[in-house]
Amino acid sequence: MHAPAFISGAALGASLIIAIGAQNAFVLQQGLRREHVFVVAAICALADAALIVAGAAGFGALVSRSPVLTAVAAWGGAAFLFGYGLRSFRAALRPEALELGRPVAAGRPLRSVVAVTLAVTLLNPHVYLDTVVLLGSVAARYPTDARAWFALGAMTASFAWFFSLAYGARLLAPFFERPRAWQILYLIIGAIMWWIAGSLVLGQLAG
Repeated sequence: MHAPAFISGAALGASLIIAIGAQNAFVLQQGLRREHVFVVAAICALADAALIVAGAAGFGALVSRSPVLTAVAAWGGAAFLFGYGLRSFRAALRPEALELGRPVAAGRPLRSVVAVTLAVTLLNPHVYLDTVVLLGSVAARYPTDARAWFALGAMTASFAWFFSLAYGARLLAPFFERPRAWQILYLIIGAIMWWIAGSLVLGQLAG
């Protein structure tokens, strides 16, 4: 085991993942609603792991040199985030949709949750910049035998974070028994989605 590389990967991975973003906001929401929690956390962690491996394998440089791929991801991600943000704002206006502890069967079907989780995860260009480009460039500085340990450290941080966020959200359940708390959460989620969408659009227009 190459401990320095593993620790470095875990530290950098955690610093990039533990931030309030569209993906984390969605995971938190699902954890509070207790809807398909394991599946959501697993998809986010596994997607991160796949992208980290791709970055460590050298795909980071390829992605960073493709303006067409970057532009498509940016505009597509902005469109999705704007739509999901609008949905969150609408949900904040419907008190009947802000009930904690409702049966899972009354919520969204698994297929719908999986689709949204994949979209929130894969349609955000920042995910590729963080995992593929940034982590990949740092991993490239290590010898070949240590590069795998660096990637493993980053993946460990990702799994630990997403499952902790998804299941730890239940500790906040008493606070979210009040409809107003859900209303505030939906407003925050909507604002985050629109802020990220706006930053993606401005980045493309500036370029």
